[in-house]
Amino acid sequence: MNTTPAADLGGFLRSRRESLTPEAAGIEPGLTRRRVPGLRREELAELAGVSVGYYTRLEQGVSVGASDAVIDALAAALRLDPAEHQHLRTLAGPRKPTRSRSRRSRLRSSVRELIDAIPGVPAIVIDHRADVLGWNRLGHALLAGHLDVDAPDAAVRPNVARMLFLDPHHKALYRDWQAKAQVTVAALHQAAARYPADSELRQRIGGLAADSPEFARMWARRPVRTCSYYVRELDHPLVGRLTLANETLALPDDDQQLGLFYARQDSAAADGLVLLARSIVPGGSRQTRSRRENAR
Repeated sequence: MNTTPAADLGGFLRSRRESLTPEAAGIEPGLTRRRVPGLRREELAELAGVSVGYYTRLEQGVSVGASDAVIDALAAALRLDPAEHQHLRTLAGPRKPTRSRSRRSRLRSSVRELIDAIPGVPAIVIDHRADVLGWNRLGHALLAGHLDVDAPDAAVRPNVARMLFLDPHHKALYRDWQAKAQVTVAALHQAAARYPADSELRQRIGGLAADSPEFARMWARRPVRTCSYYVRELDHPLVGRLTLANETLALPDDDQQLGLFYARQDSAAADGLVLLARSIVPGGSRQTRSRRENAR
C-alpha cells in the first residue's frame, strides 16, 4: 500500500474524479461512448483552469504542494463538500513535524481524573492512531468488556480500528457497523494526511489493510467525514439493545479525542446503562486483584 504524501494526494483526487459524472459536473454528454463513468483528466483540468500535464502530475503522485488557488479550483470542479475540501488542503499543504515511531501517546492525569469523575457515562479516550489511551469502567464495560480493563496501560494497547474490523466481539456490538466503520476509516485517512511522517500510524494502516479485506476496500474508497455527534445503535451482550448518543470532543493540546456515550433520561437505554453499571465487579482491574492476592 503506497501511502506517501504525494500518493495520498493523487489517490484522493483520482477517487473523486472517477466518482463525479459529467452530468453532475455540468458537462454535456458527447456523441462518443465513454469508457469510464467519471470525468476524464482533461475535463477536470479544464474545469479547474489548470493544464492537463500539471493535473496529471498531481494525480500520478509526481507533484505535491499545489497552491491554495489550485486546490480551491480543483475542489470546486470536483464538487467537494467542506470536509473533503479541507482534507484536500491538508494533503497538499506543508508537512507536519515528524512524530517519532517510538513516541507513545500519553493520557494526561487530568483527563484520567475527568473520565473517572463521570462514572455514569461511558467514556473512552483515543489518539490519532485510534489507540485506546484510557476508558472509565463503564466505557470499558460498554465497548470492550471481554478485554482486560487495564489493557490501555499494556505494552500493546487496544486499537479501536483493529477491534472494529478484526475483533468479532466488538464488531458485533454495532448494529450500524458500516457507518461506524466508514467514520473510523475516514478518521485514519485524515490523521495520515495531518502526519504523513508518522511511521507508526502508517504501520497501523498497512497492517490492518493486510489483515482485513473489508478495511482495505473501504480505505481504497478514501472516505472523508467530519462529524462529532452520532446516534449509535448497539447490541450489548449483557444488557441488549441500546440507543446512545455518541459525542466526540477534541482534547486541547493533544491530538486525542474523548468519546462519550449517553442515553436520554427515562429511556430504555438509560435503564440499560444502569444495569450495565451494576454488572461491574467491584475492584475489578487485574492489577488491583494481583496486588490483593500478593498481599495475602
